Amino acid sequence: MEFQDYLSIVRKRWLSILLITVLGVAAAAAATLAATPMYQAHAQVYVSVRNTGSTSDLLQGSNFTQRQVSSYAELATTPRVLVPVIEHLELPTTPDALASSISASAPLDSSLIDIRVTSADPRTASDVANSTAESLATEVGDIERPEGGTSPVQISTVRNAAPPESPSSPSTTRNLALGLLVGLALGFGIAVLRELLDTRVRSEDDVAAVTDVSVIATVPVDEDAREHPLIVQSNPHGQRSESLRRLRTNLQFLDVAGGPQVFVVTSALPGEGKSTTTINLAITLADAGSRVALVDADLRRPSVGKYMGLEASVGLTTVLIGRASVDDVMQPWGTGALHVLPSGQVPPNPSELLGSRAMAQLLKDLTAKYDVVLIDTPPLLPVTDAAILARLTSGALLVVGADKLHRNQLRESVGALETVGARILGIVLNRLERKQSEAYAYYDYAPTTTGDNGTNATGRAASATTGKVPVAHARPSRKRTARRTTRPPVTNVVNSLDDVLGDQTAATGNRWPGPPRA
Repeated sequence: MEFQDYLSIVRKRWLSILLITVLGVAAAAAATLAATPMYQAHAQVYVSVRNTGSTSDLLQGSNFTQRQVSSYAELATTPRVLVPVIEHLELPTTPDALASSISASAPLDSSLIDIRVTSADPRTASDVANSTAESLATEVGDIERPEGGTSPVQISTVRNAAPPESPSSPSTTRNLALGLLVGLALGFGIAVLRELLDTRVRSEDDVAAVTDVSVIATVPVDEDAREHPLIVQSNPHGQRSESLRRLRTNLQFLDVAGGPQVFVVTSALPGEGKSTTTINLAITLADAGSRVALVDADLRRPSVGKYMGLEASVGLTTVLIGRASVDDVMQPWGTGALHVLPSGQVPPNPSELLGSRAMAQLLKDLTAKYDVVLIDTPPLLPVTDAAILARLTSGALLVVGADKLHRNQLRESVGALETVGARILGIVLNRLERKQSEAYAYYDYAPTTTGDNGTNATGRAASATTGKVPVAHARPSRKRTARRTTRPPVTNVVNSLDDVLGDQTAATGNRWPGPPRA
């Protein structure tokens, strides 16, 4: 990972890092408040050697005490010194327990010994420190005293311990600073770990880490896409519409070796936006002047007819079982350049129908009449329908839902197409969420020309000063309007399929109901 990757992690997960940091500071504050205040008393003794006063004797005595002073410091926490302290102060403790609260140290090249005692009671701390200093002087004198003589070593108290006024621990400032540092380190570490363990596809780099297939288009996220799937019609100047037009342009320049322009559009899992991408791509191709056939080959969960407001009770399955010709069930949409073949009734054997000779012949007939044929198929991982059709066509477009699909699932779906020898033309990274703070943000370039009624091309009132409409408010009405211009010749097919359609034919009265009204 590079430095920019770490910065990206901080920008993406700053909230969790901040939360963990706050928890770290709060834990440090709680521990500080819960801890018992401890007081530390400090006593100091000086170690010297009795001598005759000559220079030689002074030098020898100084060297002796510096060599012995560290041993005397270790002696201060032994039971020989502490038992008299316990007896003198009548403390309810043992020498070992008392020794844990006493520390004795000798500064380097010094004859001084520092005795520090820590206790919850400031008076007890000072009494134990002073008593330990006195007991140490007595015991050292006894140890160093020659038989029948006087000890040459003398320990004198140079600093008596006084009861401390403020506790030495806990240190609020130190604990809070430590909690802050630990919280930051823990929060950042967890953020990096989550980033490394998170295998969801969120960018083109994530796709490149899995496969060499190129990303031919990135479509930004739109929360209204589910309620208003015909985004090219409802918001023709939005970011998603422009991204779909860019997909159309890239699709037209794909090398299909001069073969027929028949493309399968699929995804790895349901809910990645393959159907809405297929529909809007078909509309943009038709708007560019191409004759387009849109086939709903998702015979398990068909949605093209519902999204486009078309009758879907007869369609692809009707043609494949030989009950109608493709011309009878093909329905024009919009200006007439786009024709839609709905799914028809859901069959019990979708895979067999899509892999049949009748399907291959249907594709051959469609390529002879249309410039481009788009086929919406089921997801790759649950079923094999898309892989079967991709082998019969020019190739497949794989729609990848950003922040939904995992890398292993993308790898598996690409492998499913490669296993059957299907060509993957490109990947469409759908529902990509990008913020303005990122290096590559999306831009709006909505028209601002006003009409005679003071509104711009989007139908919203323009500003009195600039003549422009803010991008956030530039969407037209969301009412879905069907753009069929002529009634398709499905009525004759419905009349001849009473045994297939049953109650649906009777319910409609052998009449084409037309698209649902908004």
